[in-house]
Amino acid sequence: MAQSDMSSPLLDPRELAEPLPLSMGDPVVCILGSGDFSRSLSTRLLCCGCRVVVGSRDPGRLSPGLFPGGVELKTQREALEALSEAGGSLVFMAVYPEHYSALLALRPLLSGKTLVDVSNASALKHEGPSNAQTLAQMFPSSSVVKGFNVVSAWTLLTGSYDSSRQVLVCGDCPSSKLSVLSLARRLGFGAVDVGGLSASRAVEEAPLLLFPSWRGPLLVTTLLFLFFYLYSVLRHVLLPYLDQAENNLHHLPMVTVNKALPAVALVTLALVYMPGLFASVLQLHRGTKYKRFPDWLDHWMCVRKQLGLLSFLCAALHAVYSVCLSIRRASGYMILNAAYRQVKAGVADSWVETQVWRSDLYLSSGILGLGVLCVLALTSLPSVGHALNWREFTFVQSGLGYTALALSVAHVLFFGWDFALHPEAYQYYLPPVFLLSVALPCCVLIGRFLLFLPCCALRLNKIRRGWESERNVRQKKRENGDEFGDV
Repeated sequence: MAQSDMSSPLLDPRELAEPLPLSMGDPVVCILGSGDFSRSLSTRLLCCGCRVVVGSRDPGRLSPGLFPGGVELKTQREALEALSEAGGSLVFMAVYPEHYSALLALRPLLSGKTLVDVSNASALKHEGPSNAQTLAQMFPSSSVVKGFNVVSAWTLLTGSYDSSRQVLVCGDCPSSKLSVLSLARRLGFGAVDVGGLSASRAVEEAPLLLFPSWRGPLLVTTLLFLFFYLYSVLRHVLLPYLDQAENNLHHLPMVTVNKALPAVALVTLALVYMPGLFASVLQLHRGTKYKRFPDWLDHWMCVRKQLGLLSFLCAALHAVYSVCLSIRRASGYMILNAAYRQVKAGVADSWVETQVWRSDLYLSSGILGLGVLCVLALTSLPSVGHALNWREFTFVQSGLGYTALALSVAHVLFFGWDFALHPEAYQYYLPPVFLLSVALPCCVLIGRFLLFLPCCALRLNKIRRGWESERNVRQKKRENGDEFGDV
């Protein structure tokens, strides 16, 4: 069945004491089942001006006020008879698939009706027919439509009415499927026709998928973190221990993690804007925008939002870790030891002007970069992004995005602007982590700068406005067999 989180609904069914006035065009809907999904669906239907009849195995056992006052509670047989008398045909099967056989006695009353199966699959890649196909086999004289299973009971009560939530619908009967699509749009959802009943398996498994669009970005981020973390362990913990018996194991929980997090954040942010550069270069090379990008590039561009949010997460964690590093016990010991050495050496003033400027610029660029990343993360929310027009959204995601990348690179360079030139930085002939992390972002910024040059920017702007090179024009004419064809 669809999910059934019913805590703290915004709409209290008991407040709907009377049904909304119906017009001649108002549909009559029957729901078989009296669980959480049935209660939520009946409330939403009632709010949208539908007449709702709920069929339960035992209406007497239902607590008073469980359903809105405008809902007609009957036995399953009486509910179907009432639906037939009112000339309705939509029946929501809000019962678990294992209880479908209990409805076989009602087969004559369900004949000619549209049965909306709202159940979910019990497991991914389950062998055999889907729940909807099984229902169609059990009731061959009825039309089965799969739909509403991707909408939870909570969403039915509290979901937005701006068509932002999609309802996937599939079925073999066009008229029955159209009636379900129309009802979904009436309830305020974005209804999508995904084909015949053979697609019901994928629709039933959709709610069981765990972040399908996040798998690739999460895998990339995890691999990057493991690489930078293990590289830091090798360089700062393992090799010093093997070479000089230096015990730095206490670095593993915080110091090493805080070396990996900013590197992952920077590289991941560069991966957000790299596919856009590849797309621009391809368009410049092809001289047209009317050719598909390779599949790998299409997929990469579709996960830029997820990569950006993961970059923001790593940057935020880096900021928290950096603040906490100063309050750990090891930092206190290090400060005491440094102070003792300074007193023993007779140094009265340890102020170094260049180090002061360096640390302030390093911290300031990091804080500004994190602030811009916060803006990017907020505008990725649908409620915020929908409030922006296309130019505003492009400015934030592209203009401010490159600003965040530049500030992040500056944050790293202020940290080690001359350290990379010292031989001691390459301990055990291994470059420092910050030098590895800044290479790809610098390439992205250089590529963006080159595309801003007039020789590239003007041609790219013409291509994106529909201009095509002479080579593409001649090729299209040859393909169409028309030397003077309209391109």
